[in-house]
Amino acid sequence: MTVVPYATLLSKVVEIFTGRGVPEDRATVAAEALCHGDLTGVTSHGLVNLSRLYLPLLDQGRTDPRADMVVQTDLGACVLADARRTLGLWSASQAMELACARASRHGIGLVSLRGATHIGCAGHHAARAVAHGMIGLIASNCGGQRIAPPPGATAAMLGTNPLALACPAGEGHPFVLDMSTTVVPTGRVRAAAREGRPIPPGWLAGQDGSPVTDAAALDRGDARLLWLGGDPETGAYKGFGLGLLVEVLAALVPGAALGALSTDGNRDDDIGVMALAIAPDLLRTGFAADATALFAKVLGWPALDPAAPVVYPGWHEGERAARFRAHGVPVPDAVYEELCTAKERIGR
Repeated sequence: MTVVPYATLLSKVVEIFTGRGVPEDRATVAAEALCHGDLTGVTSHGLVNLSRLYLPLLDQGRTDPRADMVVQTDLGACVLADARRTLGLWSASQAMELACARASRHGIGLVSLRGATHIGCAGHHAARAVAHGMIGLIASNCGGQRIAPPPGATAAMLGTNPLALACPAGEGHPFVLDMSTTVVPTGRVRAAAREGRPIPPGWLAGQDGSPVTDAAALDRGDARLLWLGGDPETGAYKGFGLGLLVEVLAALVPGAALGALSTDGNRDDDIGVMALAIAPDLLRTGFAADATALFAKVLGWPALDPAAPVVYPGWHEGERAARFRAHGVPVPDAVYEELCTAKERIGR
């Protein structure tokens, strides 16, 4: 591992994005979204994707570094916008900021976005609402990409379709639930494949339904990703239902690509995103105090093992981010080498 000061890491990624034509202000927003993965320990959605995903999107012209989002329908509290293939790491954050601006006037703000590209950690974008004292919800489909089949089906239909909600928790770390609707996102499977380690039973299954622990089997096409719940008997229909829920909210509403109707299930172009912000302080007094009390109570809940106290989603990530900001972010040597190489190639 190479430990890198957070500011240095951010600066390197900003320079790489601006070197590909991304304006500096949005390159900074995008770099923060990308580095968020390593800062919080969600490395499957961090810097490892710079050379694997985002630079190829820019180099192949599948994302437009300078295009602007365009609002197509504006109903005040509710907006439909076209991201126009901008860098999703930026446009998803812009969608949430716009949703917060509308919520500050109406109590709720909804931005329905189509034409997006991969947004990175959904929880990062949802958490932007917390800075405004609001609750943020992000739902994102995977465009036309098909990764997981419905329970009992032979062919994939949907992507991992992440869903994230962030809520203020007083002086504590914000509550941030960031989850794929499959058992795990593909990034965690691919991370295991890169490291040559087996994965636990319950992540992948073969065509006959038997557990697969070879992580590389996913990209070989020898295994399928399972929905939350795993098997039908243990709740896979709920995971699949949540995946379809995201497809409805994030893609059907704005008119983005739908996995089931896609002509090319290998491409995640035309991703749909729903950014929803709620301003509870406009609805009633006392929300902030109640939120503080709720999450403090969760942290103080009796635990079976005192060495493993009860915490809420986002707490561990918040602790890790605070530690890494102070002492540097650990980055795998191979990933850091890719980062330095990409920076050196700017201007050649």
